[in-house]
Amino acid sequence: MTSAHSGRGDISRSLELMWRGRERSTRGPKPGLTLERIVEAAVELADRDGIAALSMRNVAAALGVGTMSLYRYVPGKSELLDLMLDHVEAPAADLAEWRGREWRDTLQFIGQGTYRLYLRHPWLLQVNQARPLLGPNALTNFEFALSALDGLGLTSREKVGLITTLVAYVSGLARQHVLTAQANEDAELSQEEFWAAQGPVMELAQASGAYPRVFALEDDTFAEGSVEYGLDFGLALLLDGFATFVAAKRGS
Repeated sequence: MTSAHSGRGDISRSLELMWRGRERSTRGPKPGLTLERIVEAAVELADRDGIAALSMRNVAAALGVGTMSLYRYVPGKSELLDLMLDHVEAPAADLAEWRGREWRDTLQFIGQGTYRLYLRHPWLLQVNQARPLLGPNALTNFEFALSALDGLGLTSREKVGLITTLVAYVSGLARQHVLTAQANEDAELSQEEFWAAQGPVMELAQASGAYPRVFALEDDTFAEGSVEYGLDFGLALLLDGFATFVAAKRGS
């Protein structure tokens, strides 16, 4: 659970800032301060220190300005968070190159990109986005994902269902990766020491004969691979399932 939620502030104001932006005020703020720079500084702060560190005061300190200067650009922390969420969803530079490609390849591209997004900005996993605000970047990505499913004979509900399933898998895997990294960073014991401490009990468990399948697993079963290995393995299985569903729809 988290206390950070999208859409908790002045929704109309957040949407106005997302879609129309705002010119730099002529009074008060330090020259060069812009809404975009404020959002970028907030994202950098959250990337480094986590979402709990997000406050107007901390963002102002990072920018070297007074806290009140920020309120000339954004109403408060809730609206700033809304802007941050849309900001980090800026479409990939090569997005246009993927338009019109085979749907499965495009969904894999989306899944891999979403996974990397969570690893670049782990704080996203701590924000409840059950009620998202639809900013320009979010809608651009949604439009792109829907376009990948054109011509497959799917209903709107089925298209959204496939996209939601894809994102749910990717976010769950990213959460596992981020939590593991955090646990390793915060723990007093190294990974090797942690598992070695369980050795004596595991020897007893193995000797009991109650867990034959567990102890028959190959030695490299849990060996750490590349960050992308688990993602690609699971994506392939997930997209196989999607392909079966699409084929059934076309054959019906």
